[in-house]
Amino acid sequence: MEVKVLAGKQVRIRDKNDVTILNALIHGDWRTKTTVVISGFGNISRGQTVKGLIFLAFQALTWFVFFAFGLQYLRDLGTLGTQEMGRVFDEQWEIWVNVLGDDSLRILLYSIFALAVLLLGQVIHFAAVRSSYAAEVEVIKGRALTGFIQDIRNMFDKNMHSSMLTLPAIGAVAFTVLPIIFMILLAFTNFDRQHQPPGNLFTWVGLDNFRNMFDTGGFMGGTFMRVLGWTLIWAVFATFLNYIFGMVVALMINKAGIKLKSLWRTCFVISIAVPGFVTLLFMRQLFSDRGSVNVVLSMLNLNTVRFLTEPLAARISVILINLWIGIPYTMLITSGVLMNIPADLYEAARIDGAGVVRQYRSITLPYMLIVTAPYLITQFIGNINNFNAIFFLTGGGPLATDYYHAGKTDLLVTWLYSLTVNHGDYNLASVIGILTFIVSAIIALVTFNITASAQKEETFR
Repeated sequence: MEVKVLAGKQVRIRDKNDVTILNALIHGDWRTKTTVVISGFGNISRGQTVKGLIFLAFQALTWFVFFAFGLQYLRDLGTLGTQEMGRVFDEQWEIWVNVLGDDSLRILLYSIFALAVLLLGQVIHFAAVRSSYAAEVEVIKGRALTGFIQDIRNMFDKNMHSSMLTLPAIGAVAFTVLPIIFMILLAFTNFDRQHQPPGNLFTWVGLDNFRNMFDTGGFMGGTFMRVLGWTLIWAVFATFLNYIFGMVVALMINKAGIKLKSLWRTCFVISIAVPGFVTLLFMRQLFSDRGSVNVVLSMLNLNTVRFLTEPLAARISVILINLWIGIPYTMLITSGVLMNIPADLYEAARIDGAGVVRQYRSITLPYMLIVTAPYLITQFIGNINNFNAIFFLTGGGPLATDYYHAGKTDLLVTWLYSLTVNHGDYNLASVIGILTFIVSAIIALVTFNITASAQKEETFR
């Protein structure tokens, strides 16, 4: 960073990227440093009155919301409330009076909101300090400061990117980041069906929920490990069977000499056009204990099969039924890849005496894996969280007495749903959500970094 002397003053700034909070605090004049306390003061004192008043209004609004609304909840954040709902005897009037008590859920939720408002206010306040310092530098350089109208024009011109991204960023924080933080914090409480506000308080319990979840000898821990094991088994079969059979179908359709290729592709696309949940509900009726399949088996004097109510049969059934939904997607993706494999590679392989199997192993499969490895990883993670396939087919059942509110086909995500909606164990559901994210993130990061797609990225550019 250069040091320039302008108008008898040293200014350590070379371009707009050097207008930082640190430089403003160290090298700014008294107006800029006063802005650290009174937002917008530097702009107002230099004639940028409207901009300065806007910064000052945001600061006033931030502190008003924080002190008038948020502080009362932040005071109870450490305990999540102490006064339970109940009845107390009023000795003066000699009657029983209902006391509402504290609401732990509201305390936690509004505390997060108050901290978010405070953080947003500080971000805007830092922007005011930077704006004041930038105005100071412009004055020292002898340049005229921009007015409010020009600032508005710049918002839709050279600062268009910031203007367009501000609202989506705020929306992402408000509707995605803050709910995630709220969910994570619930994992460290005892917010279950026995501690439902406002009738009852819930409190912080630290890592107790995580200890219970990893205690394989306990009821909860044993259920978690078995559900996790089935989730991974389901994800492996649901991903790789769809991938393999989808690729086989694509190879058959794209094989030289096959006629009506567009017709065959259209047939598979039609199955995609039907919403997945409609197909799953139809299959559920078709393979139920009294469904059409078992009716036909009875008419043929064959033993009926409990496709969706017997544990092993249900697990096999959901994997096979999922093929109907998954194969068309893989077929379309792999068809595009197959049509782009250079024909010269196959011609050279045939000249060298390679058969069909050898060509598939040495050309088709490696090329396919390099191109579709990210898709394959995405599908695997998607199947770990494949709520619809299990929920609409079996509802997680059949239920088991050795599982804690879970069934034999429950995935982590459907078990989480059952714990919250049906049983009110929000703390345990939050733990499961966190662990599901950790498992998914580790698998995605590790597998992608060891694939040829990442290691040989330059080859396919």
